[in-house]
Amino acid sequence: MLRAEMSPPFPLTMPTNQPLAHPEVLLRHPDPFSPELIAKPPATRLGSAGYRALAPDIYQVRLPLPFALNHVNCYLLRDDDGWTMLDTGLDRPEIRAAWEDAFDDLEIEPQQIRQIVLTHMHPDHFGLAGYFQAITGAPVYLSPREAELVREVWVENSWQLDAVAEYWRMGGIPHEVRSVIAQQTERLRQMTMPHPHEVLLLAPGSTIEMGGRSFEAILAPGHSDGQLIFYSAADRLLLSGDQVLKSITPNIGVWPSTQPDPLGRYLDSLQQLAQLDVALALPGHGSIIAEECGGEWQGRLQALQKHHAERLTAVEEAAFGGATALDVAHRIFNFDAFTEHEVRFAVAETMAHLDYLVARDRLHTTDSGVRRYTV
Repeated sequence: MLRAEMSPPFPLTMPTNQPLAHPEVLLRHPDPFSPELIAKPPATRLGSAGYRALAPDIYQVRLPLPFALNHVNCYLLRDDDGWTMLDTGLDRPEIRAAWEDAFDDLEIEPQQIRQIVLTHMHPDHFGLAGYFQAITGAPVYLSPREAELVREVWVENSWQLDAVAEYWRMGGIPHEVRSVIAQQTERLRQMTMPHPHEVLLLAPGSTIEMGGRSFEAILAPGHSDGQLIFYSAADRLLLSGDQVLKSITPNIGVWPSTQPDPLGRYLDSLQQLAQLDVALALPGHGSIIAEECGGEWQGRLQALQKHHAERLTAVEEAAFGGATALDVAHRIFNFDAFTEHEVRFAVAETMAHLDYLVARDRLHTTDSGVRRYTV
């Protein structure tokens, strides 16, 4: 079902002196933390399992999450020779049950799943990939960068190392919160098991056949370094992952494995996405973005750009006089209602904005055990 050449599969375990190629697991909190509340998608559904048809041969399956962001949108795309799963949800009993209900309602047998395509490696998108590969025999596809992150964070469990504790300490996170973060990361890791025994690499720019359409795989960094989203120009249709959400801003954060300047790369991506002609965008969370629903694509991109411009100004002002990332986050967000889990997302997002400002000489840093930012 893939037109472009794919890299050969990489095994679950590899000698450490070979290039990264495969995965097993994932990182950080399932997806974006955001202080805003997410708008619920329309309630109309075709099936009791929480799925609905959004375009010919494309079904959205809305799955529960045990977080403030309480759901993830996954997709089933039908072809003449089987089905594609786009993202999978966390590996939890209630989510497996929801998938079973959707399969029953749509009369899908496991062996009819032809491929499992993942937008990125966050656990709410990657978590059940290994389980479904085991029961369907279908290949799992990720971008090369996301496969590296899966192996690093979930397979090798590198986020439990002292270096990661140092990362959080540099951000001003106290020891007791760092301990909670480590525990939460391990719990998330458990929700991605079993892991795929192999993963195929899907390069940006490749063409993939899903739902009777040809989609271009587009690199969409910022939320996750190697996130892929999928565009069908003929249908003006975008499977937008977590890059563009209708009612909340995706979390753009600096994490221990994040490549430099995630916010800069995200804003560049928004400019590139503005060149696409999109009538319908199907996101990883929240409501669809559709011309007929008043959710015009260009308007949403402009709103996201405006949000980050305003946030950058607020972060710059909050750093006046010198501050740690945690200090700035306290001045930007209301921490009173935050769990330790949410604190780390607020700090990571703040660090992304601080690093953007540093890279453009609007802020400067001093390091003395804890990094401080000054105007």
